[in-house]
Amino acid sequence: MSARAVTLTFLGAAGTVTGSKYLLTVGERQVLVDAGVFQGEKRWRLRNWDAFPVDPATISDVVVTHAHTDHIGYLPALVARGFGGPVWLTEGSARIGEIVLRDAGKLQVEAAEEARRGGWSRHRDPRPLFDLADVERTLPLLRTVGFEADVDLGDGLVGRWVRAGHILGSASVRLEVDDSSVLFSGDLGRHDHPILKPRGTPRGARYVVCESTYGDREHPEPEVEHEVMSSAIVRTLARGGLVVIPAFAVDRTQGVLKVLVTMMREGRIPEVPVAVDSPMALKVLDVYRDESLGELRDDVDVDDFTGMPTLIEAASSQESRALNGRFEPMIIVASSGMAEGGRVLHHLARLLPDRRNTVILTGFQAAGTRGRALQEGAGSVKINGRYIRVRAEIVRDDEFSVHGDASDLMDWLRSLEPGPETVFVTHGEPEVAARFAARVGEELDRTAVVPRYGEVVSLA
Repeated sequence: MSARAVTLTFLGAAGTVTGSKYLLTVGERQVLVDAGVFQGEKRWRLRNWDAFPVDPATISDVVVTHAHTDHIGYLPALVARGFGGPVWLTEGSARIGEIVLRDAGKLQVEAAEEARRGGWSRHRDPRPLFDLADVERTLPLLRTVGFEADVDLGDGLVGRWVRAGHILGSASVRLEVDDSSVLFSGDLGRHDHPILKPRGTPRGARYVVCESTYGDREHPEPEVEHEVMSSAIVRTLARGGLVVIPAFAVDRTQGVLKVLVTMMREGRIPEVPVAVDSPMALKVLDVYRDESLGELRDDVDVDDFTGMPTLIEAASSQESRALNGRFEPMIIVASSGMAEGGRVLHHLARLLPDRRNTVILTGFQAAGTRGRALQEGAGSVKINGRYIRVRAEIVRDDEFSVHGDASDLMDWLRSLEPGPETVFVTHGEPEVAARFAARVGEELDRTAVVPRYGEVVSLA
């Protein structure tokens, strides 16, 4: 029997940071690794609406590294277009994925309706990419797997999920079939996550697909952690302002809460009310509170990220509206982290024009997002069809990232045994991916390339 052809097609996270999708073809079988939506620049977001390069009904399985939107958020669109196979992921990713997808479906429908009412869409009848019915048809397809165990995916394909230390449930995934093997890094965390167990070391593979989000930089290691944030909070509260922290609902909100609890315990910031205004973040917080998942570090308990004097959990829209009527000093943590949607937009629209207030950015801001515009000093930003003047102080705390920096990524690659024959550098802005690929080639003496969007390579 002749060996089957094995190819990999880069359908996302190639030429950009978002939209992770890799199509592994083994003979006639097609397996999609990650199913993320494109975010950020409009030219990439528009690709979410393009016809999928292959008929989704012909995809046998989807393999998921973790439950961030840019890795899982396209799943309901695939289902709407005919996909009906199993989706393989860890228990933690399944728990968070259910929350992420339901929230995404809700936001899709709301955005289409707001565009219709506001009249700012180019389309006469704006439609969502997918709706809640598509999400509910997706969730029964989820199949959970454990860490550090070989999983028979049928037809000779074996998968293995190893902790990636990025968010709860995140993994690097190694797939092996016939005489070929490929390891997908997923999004790699740093050596030590502030809340979760650290990343593991997977078995090496002939081919490695490695992310490069921070492939050209090193994370700061200051003597006093998060001094930028604590100073900004003290400054803002002293002048009678409010602090708004746009934060990703998954992991970042929980990490921000842990830092705020620590600062209050150490007396570095006043014990003011902290509001989490994000139904999705609160649902994810409940998953992080579930110690039965075995995801928390041995030296961390739930009180370390929830044990502040006044924690306001604004789950309902009524509770969120009540926050809009409060003007006393407080801290509001709301999603989304790049200020592209969610309740943070209403807080920004209200608070950005006032110089007493402060916005603290806590994560990577992709090109084309409102967060990037604020980071780069924009004088105004467009929110729900209206331009809002930016007078508030804008602060960036670079210490929150749970993406590994360049050294973290290199350490992960060095740890692989056996070492890879080829490293495909993805999930980075073009110039960043190119720099990281050059470093891999020089320091590890491996073939390292930055694949183009739509490029097909042979793994046989």
